[in-house]
Amino acid sequence: MPFRPYPRRKKPAESQELFGARAEEKLPEHRLVAHIDGGARGNPGPAGFGAVIEDGAGHRVAELSKFLGHQTNNYAEYSGLLAVLQYALEHGHKALEVISDSELLVKQINGQYKVRNPTLMDLHGRAKALIRKLDWFKIHHVLRGKNKEADTLANRAMDEGMGRKSVPGM
Repeated sequence: MPFRPYPRRKKPAESQELFGARAEEKLPEHRLVAHIDGGARGNPGPAGFGAVIEDGAGHRVAELSKFLGHQTNNYAEYSGLLAVLQYALEHGHKALEVISDSELLVKQINGQYKVRNPTLMDLHGRAKALIRKLDWFKIHHVLRGKNKEADTLANRAMDEGMGRKSVPGM
């Protein structure tokens, strides 16, 4: 067997992981689960976000969306995160799980990527301040196809903000 200077790290078994956490970690019973998405047509361009918020049992409790004017995609993603954080706190929820298809946002919030853009630094700071008010918080990344409802709401917000009619179920 050839000499290996560094031992290979074993990947955790799939059953041991749950959204980047150990399967044995108990999820808060009364948490909210929010799917968020933001977008900008042209980037920067007409921007908006959408969010679908459910209770821990999977029952929909809210849909949020907003047209943001002329902004970047990342600004819209952060705006969606801020909206669900504010919603959770305003409605007395202290546990929030966020699901986003923005790898940049997730990695910046989790401290894996630095935030260098001055506008995003401000949004990042505001998000972290709100997160500190929660008792429990988790954010993780999913592929776009797993975030369709939030994407639909974000597109609808952009359409309405641009004076276009949204296609139902889009």
